[in-house]
Amino acid sequence: MVKLDVTGMTCDGCVRAVERIIRTQDPQAQVTIDLGSGRVEAATSATAATLVAAIEAAGFGARAA
Repeated sequence: MVKLDVTGMTCDGCVRAVERIIRTQDPQAQVTIDLGSGRVEAATSATAATLVAAIEAAGFGARAA
């Protein structure tokens, strides 16, 4: 389980974008995102560092929680 804090998500479209980014790294990922807190949890084979880099490349802020 990878837990991240993501900043810059302001709407459901942002949530879908972050979910899509994670699934690009691991199509089998199970992703839960709380827009209000910015907390992202993903059951994935991808590493936190990989996901942080991909999310940041898309213009969001991210760090391992």
